[in-house]
Amino acid sequence: MADLHLLSAAEASRRIARGTLTSEKLVEDCLARIRAREGTIHAWAHLDPAASIAAAREADRSPRLSALHGLPVGVKDICDTADMPTAYGSAIFADHRPKQDAACVKRLRDLGAVVLGKTVTTEFAYFTPGPTANPHDPTRTPGGSSSGSAAAVADFMAPLAFGSQTAGSVIRPAAYCGVVGFKGTHGWFPLDGVVPLAPELDTLGFFARKAEDAVLFRAALMGETDVAVAPASPRIALVRTQLWDQAEKPAQDALEHAAATLAAKGARVRDVELPFDAAAFNADQITVMAAGAAEALAPIYARDKDRMKRIRELIEQGQKISPEARAAARARAAVARAQIAALFAGFDAILTPAAPGEAPAGLERTGDPVFNRTWTWLGVPCVSLPCGSGPNGMPLAIQFVGPHRSGAVLLALARWAEGALG
Repeated sequence: MADLHLLSAAEASRRIARGTLTSEKLVEDCLARIRAREGTIHAWAHLDPAASIAAAREADRSPRLSALHGLPVGVKDICDTADMPTAYGSAIFADHRPKQDAACVKRLRDLGAVVLGKTVTTEFAYFTPGPTANPHDPTRTPGGSSSGSAAAVADFMAPLAFGSQTAGSVIRPAAYCGVVGFKGTHGWFPLDGVVPLAPELDTLGFFARKAEDAVLFRAALMGETDVAVAPASPRIALVRTQLWDQAEKPAQDALEHAAATLAAKGARVRDVELPFDAAAFNADQITVMAAGAAEALAPIYARDKDRMKRIRELIEQGQKISPEARAAARARAAVARAQIAALFAGFDAILTPAAPGEAPAGLERTGDPVFNRTWTWLGVPCVSLPCGSGPNGMPLAIQFVGPHRSGAVLLALARWAEGALG
């Protein structure tokens, strides 16, 4: 290996643009890293090295299409790919070959990126884990459901990777693996060709190693050429939520340290209470997710329920939810969204926990999305940013939350915070 796999996405993009790096060399080095580490990390559901190298050579021959041109990207295995199997983390679809790419995959190819392979997902993006291990300690979970994507980026197998979030499936694994995770505003990017779990909640996201890389990735996907700038003196609401006692002491300390450091660097940080009860709101998110899964996965359940794992429990839970209970949850969410919009009139971002603490030991569970459900149900954009390590040497993280459709500014703020936190 030539250590090209260690390059950030932004630096690799700059070198490719200058002609001092080829996509082929970068992809070859990422594949060498995968060969060296995949037996331990198990981040990939499907790889075709020859096809990846061929795509990289084509990128090198072609005019530069975007900042992503020639960069290798991992794709979560719930996103359809016409040239690779897509199994959705389930044995039911082990031999499934989609006829066309998902919208997000097509966008990657149109921008000149190289689809490096399909990353491991939990079963239908719910809680049954795949074989992926945390790169910082292979005896611990990488989180889920976007487990392979987070681990691949954290282990320097790929500089960028797609994920998705219905509860905490981007922010939590990013926190556990020590990388940057971005979940956009609900609906910020089309999910055509991505298997649904609960369409009212499902949101595309991605992983990067630095905030600068996340800024680059989002801007390219959205076709934006103007770079958003963080406010000169960001107004940050420190929101511990009523679930604060579910955060472990190291995670609490990391959040408090981040708040104090950002304030010392010029941010205007103020303690703020949520205008609604987070525990009750999280319960509503579970109601909507279960009911949505019962609808979205009904055909698969009817045909193959005996082959389903934990997702079957969620579907059967959802089948029992009345239309009235679902409508009541939606009504409460509408009120909460108005309250959050009012809060954001006085703040640029919310600072809140990203996960309860370090990645839990064992690979049988993917951790608790307790600090993610609220923001997913509100539909607002979120960024997980690494922030030190815990007593076991595992990454800790903080989470920034922004107003609807503020993804560009939120990532700019995260980039500023990353520098401020050192």
